[in-house]
Formats: sequence, structure tokens, C-alpha cells
Amino acid sequence: MAKITIIGSGNVATHLAIAFLKAGHRILSVISRNEKYAAQIAEKTRSNYSSDFTSVPAETDFIILAVKDEAVAEIAAKLKAGNTIVAHTSGSVEMNVFQNHVANFGVFYPLQTFHKEKELEIKEVPFCIEGNNETSSNALAELAESISPNTHFVSSENRKVLHLAAVFACNFTNHFYAIAEKILADKNLSLDILRPLIKETALQVMTKSPSQLQTGPAIRGDEKIMQQHLHYLSTQPELAELYKKISSSIIKFKQ
Repeated sequence: MAKITIIGSGNVATHLAIAFLKAGHRILSVISRNEKYAAQIAEKTRSNYSSDFTSVPAETDFIILAVKDEAVAEIAAKLKAGNTIVAHTSGSVEMNVFQNHVANFGVFYPLQTFHKEKELEIKEVPFCIEGNNETSSNALAELAESISPNTHFVSSENRKVLHLAAVFACNFTNHFYAIAEKILADKNLSLDILRPLIKETALQVMTKSPSQLQTGPAIRGDEKIMQQHLHYLSTQPELAELYKKISSSIIKFKQ
């Protein structure tokens, strides 16, 4: 059983704290600038809470920083960790942000999108682990494996590549869903009409290469249909330009 202090009170902090508790670990404290949210996590995990980043309990084995990227360096400089292993959960912040502040440190990056109100199968989440020494690496990997068998050692450089790919696969894709919803709403149509298509496309990607699944007018070279679409978007030049660029990318990707 590991004794853990969570720094942060957002979506990632919430899910990790609950997952650690379910795995038999003990959450000693939840520390956050937002004491209200910290208190909510503390209540769920039967732990203490605070807004003081220097108040980490001495018996803590792991300090997990589940905070915004821009806050990691600031908090790292304030910590009094001793030999406690400290790790952040960011996909884009380098591990060495802790250097000169902490003796044992690393990265505990869950490659998933989190929402407080939605339960998550944590055992399916890939965890990308990195440590500044063998002890930190192995300890963080063991901690990750206690909540998910999908654990990998990933360098800071490769983690940035993973994060970039995730932005395309998740963030950009979701933005396209939002655009589609707006296009439909302009004609009093519901996104519900597209949900079966969205679901089937996502299911297909689970077992096949996306490059083999591409459909639509661009991949077929159907200029007539693409011109019809662009005509409809003529009053929305930004979307028309986006449509042209994405269609061009699809065509070039095929070549």
C-alpha cells in the first residue's frame, strides 16, 4: 500500500485519487488552491485537504501533481519533498521541470480525457511513465500497474509526440463534432442523427488502420459534391477554408 498526496483538484486529480483508493492505497492529503474542490476529493477518499503546497505529510511515498501545465514548475519550486517521489501528470511538460528542486521525480501521464461527472474504466487507460533514476521509474511503474495493466515507459521526447497525436485524435476530432452540430442546428437538425455514424467510425478504428477506413468525397475525388459543400459554406469563409484544407490533406495523404 502506497501513501499518496495529490496536488490538484480537477478532473485528473479526482479520477486518480479514487482509483488509488480502490486499488488499496491511502490518500493522505489533497492539496489545491481551490479548497472547495480539494475538500470534495478528500471527502471521497477519506483524506485531509489543504491549500498549502508545503504541507505534504512527511510519511508520503508519492506526490502526484495533477495540475495545469503552467503550474507544475511553480509548485515544484515550493515543494519540500525530501526523498519522496514526485511526478506530474502532464503530456507536454518535461520531466526535468523538477530538477534542482526534488531528488526523486518523474512523470505519471494518463493518456485519456477525463471528466469528473463520468466514471472511467481506469484499467483501460494507458499510463506513460518516466523517472529520473531506476528507483523512481520502477516505483512509478508499480504504482501505475496497480490501477492499470496498460503501463509503458515513455521518454519526455516521445511523450510530446504522443500528446501531439492525441490532440489530432481527440481534441481536433471533437472540434469537428462541434462544427457538425452547429451546421445541423442551423437547420434545426439534431446531432443525434450523426451519433450512430460517429460511433461506428470510432468502433472501426479500434481494429483497423484509419488510413484504410477513409471515406467521403475527397478520397473519392468527387469534385462535384465538394463544390456543393463549399457553395453551402460560402457565407462561412473560415469553415469553407477549413473544408478545403482538410480535403486537400486527405487527398495528399492517399498519394
